[in-house]
Order: sequence, then C-alpha cells, then structure tokens
Amino acid sequence: MKILNESVVLTGYLVAAILFILALKGLSSPRKARRANRLGATGAVIAIAAYVLGHDIRNGAWIALAVVAGAAIAVPAARRVHMTQMPQLVAAFNGVGGGAAALVAVVEFTHGADAWAGSVIAFTVFIGGLSLTGSFITFGKLQGIITSRAVVFPGLGVLLGVLTLAAIATAVAMVITGNLLYAAALLGIGLVIGVLFVLPIGGADVPIVISLLNAFTGLAVAGSGVMLSNVLLLIAGTLVGASGTILTISMATAMGRSVTGIVFGAFRRARKSGADAGTEDRPVRTVTPEDVAILLEYSSRIVIVPGYGLAVAQAHHAAAELAEHLTSRGADVVFGIHPVAGRMPGHMNVLLAEANVPYESLVEMDVVNGQFKSTDLVLVIGANDVVNPAAKSSPGSPIYGMPILNVSEANQVVFLKRSLNPGFAGIENELFYDPKVSIALGDAKATLTQLLAAVKAAV
Repeated sequence: MKILNESVVLTGYLVAAILFILALKGLSSPRKARRANRLGATGAVIAIAAYVLGHDIRNGAWIALAVVAGAAIAVPAARRVHMTQMPQLVAAFNGVGGGAAALVAVVEFTHGADAWAGSVIAFTVFIGGLSLTGSFITFGKLQGIITSRAVVFPGLGVLLGVLTLAAIATAVAMVITGNLLYAAALLGIGLVIGVLFVLPIGGADVPIVISLLNAFTGLAVAGSGVMLSNVLLLIAGTLVGASGTILTISMATAMGRSVTGIVFGAFRRARKSGADAGTEDRPVRTVTPEDVAILLEYSSRIVIVPGYGLAVAQAHHAAAELAEHLTSRGADVVFGIHPVAGRMPGHMNVLLAEANVPYESLVEMDVVNGQFKSTDLVLVIGANDVVNPAAKSSPGSPIYGMPILNVSEANQVVFLKRSLNPGFAGIENELFYDPKVSIALGDAKATLTQLLAAVKAAV
C-alpha cells in the first residue's frame, strides 16, 4: 500500500544519493572505510524503504522471500570471507549485480517499449550479461579454479568481432520487432562475449579487469534507472560506473599500462612471453630463519615488502609484530606497498591496518623506491610479480611495463616464499639468482614466527 507521496520519496532518494557519495569518498581511506560502509548501507536502506512505502507493491511476498533468501546467503558469505579473498568477493558481487540488471531489463521488455526505451533495454541486457560471466571468469582466475594465464586460441579476435557485430544486429532487430526471442539471444551473446573478453587477460591484469567490469555493471544499473524512470538507480549506477572507470584508469596507470593494452594486449603478442620459458635448474641461496635474524640484527634500515602470499598465509599479524620488535630496538622499519600488492588498490593497506600497523609505516611505491639505495635489507614476504625485474627487461613478458618496487637496489634482499614457483603472472623471477638475494622457503606465517623467535632470542 502506498504510504508516502512522491515528494517524500524523492527526498528519500536524495538523502540516499548523498549518503552513497559520502560512502565512496570515505572508502578512499582505511581510517574512514568502516564508517563509509555504514553510510552506504544506511543509504541503501533509506532508498529501499522510500520505494516500498511510496509505491503500490505487487508480489510483495515474493520480493520479501527473495530478500530473505539473498540475505541468508550473502551475510554468512561476507562474514566468513578472508581479506585475502576480498577481490573474489567483489568480482562475485559485481557479476550478480550485472546479471540482475540484465534480467530486470528482459522482464521490462515484455511490458512493451518504444525505440528509445528499447535501445536502453538492449544496452542493459548486453552489458549486464557480459559483466555477469566476465566477473565470474575473473573470480575463477583469482580463486585458482581456472588458469590465471592469458588463454588465447587462433581466431579468438575474429570470433569476438563477429559476436560483437551479431550483438549489434540482434539489438537492432530487438528494438524494431519487440520480439522477446531477440532479447534472449542478445543476453546469450553478452554472456559468451563476457567469457571470451576475460579469458585472454591474465596475471596481474585481472584485478584491473574486475574494476572495469564493475564500471560496466554501473552502466547496466544506470540503464535500469533510465528504463524504470527511477532517479536513484540512475544516480547509483552512474556513481558506480564513474568510480569504476576512475579506479580502472588509476590502476592501469599504476601498472604502467593502458586500459586498451590490458584488454587487447594478448591479441597483439606475436612472440612468447616469459611465462612460456621453462624454469632453469639454477642454484639459489637458501637461508634459515636464524640466518635472516642475524641479517636483521645488523640492519638499521629495513623495508618489508608484503605480497599476496603473506595475505594467503594470514601472516600479516606476525609481520606486524616483527616490525614492531625491530623498531623497538632502534631499527627504521617501513612497509613498501605496491598499488596492487593485494591484487586490488588498498587491499594490503587494509590487511596491515587490521594487524595494527601504523598508517605512517605504510609507504607507497613512488616514495619507497627512492629509499631502497639507502636500505640495508629488504624482506620480501610472499611477493613476486611486484618486484620482478622482467617488468623492465623482458618486452615479451605479461608484466612488461608495470612499475615495480626496486628492491634490487638495496644492500641485501631476503625472500620468504613457499616455493620457487612463478607468481600470479606465471613468470620466473630472475632476482632469485642475484648474488645478494637469499630465500627462506616455507609457509610465510610459520617462517615469520620462527624468525620472530630467533630475533627475540638474539637480544
């Protein structure tokens, strides 16, 4: 039953939109992220309440059932997910959002639409479908369900071109005829293109694609707002699309790449990358945690470089405790943070903040790169691609052109790694064979625990 008049509903939408903007602003800082999430959630509740109380709702029982079912799945999943799995969660949520927008558009099309509305619906169906499958392919790559390497086969570029032309032709036929079968076909083409769009993208570029697909989902939601004449959906979708686009460009810039180079780079690679080279049987200098403790004792300036391996091993608390202990005995210790060290911007910052590492100890790449020449020892924990010199020296490498942390400029470098296997980009790290590099093999958390005990025992 309609309770609120239109002016009150629109006021509610305005308040919700303001809260969404404040939430996005707050999410730019780990200090304000928790409050920003609450603001965003409050805005969503206000928006839903304003709509429900301002319209005559049909099928209310089905809507309530869907809300309860969704909450029953989403709340436990969100509570149980580790920070290390946050990029996968973002990808999954993004895909569901795009899929929902596409389905709403198909349903709206059954009610009839003029040429303008039909065009918006066609756009929403296609982009939403692409975002759905594309996001779940990125989820699979990050989760290790499918290979993280670029998957390219002969004729892929031609196939994508043909499918794109088919999507345009189907969309035109859909608008002209009003036939639901064309809408279903367009959705199907979008789903297929989503898969083929993401498969050729591998390694460190996958997080950037998540952000790009997030922008696509925002556009799909904005399209839903246009076709449903819902101002709030239009605003929210535009905000998501704009923020996703800005983040995509920022991440690509931080990686030293262009967005087009990331998306279409696999099609242009004529020669094999470093990922195709076999791992040579060359000796590396391995050390024990006790050996590393001795090196740390004689180091005044230390930079800890955390990577995804640290996150997976849940070793951030041990790393924070080690840094605190070294600082207490007079060493200058900072954490060198690569923009995508945790696979997404800010991911590693939040993880270390969770371990109570002071914000001033988190030094971004542009700053810390100027400090490595005066650094006694760099402790690289679970990182590979973000310190791999192949980004500068191997034009055929998937990470070529990506800015890296110049750890090789320090006096000594120690890697804490589970194994000598390639990183997420699938390429070998030549730095392992540098004479001033040592490697302590083993689980990052276990090794750090032993290292911390050895350092304390040396006092």
